[in-house]
Amino acid sequence: MPTASFQTVADGIYCIETGLYRDGLAACYLIRERDRLAFVDTGTELAVPGLLGVVAELGLTPAHVDYVIPTHVHLDHAGGAGALMAACPNATLVVHPKGAPHMIDPAKLTAGATAVYGEDVFARDFGELLPVPESRVIAAQDGQTFDLDGRLLTFIDTPGHANHHGCVFDAGSRGLFTGDTFGISYRAFDTAAGPWLFAPTTPVAFDPEAWQRSLDHMMALEPTAAFLTHYCRIDEPPALVDRLRRSIRDLADIALQYQGEPGAERKDRIEQDVTAHLLADARAHGCTLDDATMRELLAVDLDLNAQGLEVWLRRRERRAG
Repeated sequence: MPTASFQTVADGIYCIETGLYRDGLAACYLIRERDRLAFVDTGTELAVPGLLGVVAELGLTPAHVDYVIPTHVHLDHAGGAGALMAACPNATLVVHPKGAPHMIDPAKLTAGATAVYGEDVFARDFGELLPVPESRVIAAQDGQTFDLDGRLLTFIDTPGHANHHGCVFDAGSRGLFTGDTFGISYRAFDTAAGPWLFAPTTPVAFDPEAWQRSLDHMMALEPTAAFLTHYCRIDEPPALVDRLRRSIRDLADIALQYQGEPGAERKDRIEQDVTAHLLADARAHGCTLDDATMRELLAVDLDLNAQGLEVWLRRRERRAG
């Protein structure tokens, strides 16, 4: 059985590389309390054999998995949920109420992603989305707790990046599994000033005001660490949160410059501005990578951020009539 690359990032917490596009881009997490396990996020269906290999490496079996908790239903976070649940006979899927229907019947997710990527690319990068039986799904409410052999995991409703996003607070580590709500922070951009953070404004439900409120909700828990899907652990989130708040505002302001402008090229113009902004921001943070390397590391995010901001503008324009 293949084993994905993984590292211990806290007591009983393992960060697992899920292999999407490049190493160091996307992870998921395995929480262990004695012989009971919980996954937070899953990567794609193609990552699942490697996740099960990590379980075996720890001397346990899929039967020891009690929970699979995708923070939201974007495919880099939940694409493998159905396959992982099929392999783990005792597991319960815990997901945001707005995401639960898509885990039970992923047909719309599959159709949407296939329309964006094409059938061949979708199969190559994401594999197949398998449904999860409704009887094995809990649509978690804000503040709902889940007992992992005495270790309490609390689901926190955190819209902003997506309206179906939740984070998980782990009482054992006092850390937050943040999905995308505490932003993206690739380790290649770390400097003497610490982690560099920016907001992922991925389609289709970017909501900057809701996102700022979600950060308030999260910081009220006084977390000691944030476990990011993109990528790995960062410490002292309350000391870093203002950087993320500023990124949310800055990216929204870039988009608003183009509000009301016609033309199919609007997304491309937004992407040019987002690219210039993020590279300059990384430079101001002390990053010494050359522009070509930064563009390569951020390529997926630059495209998705621009798409999401353009969708957000269209939504605002429809509401304005």
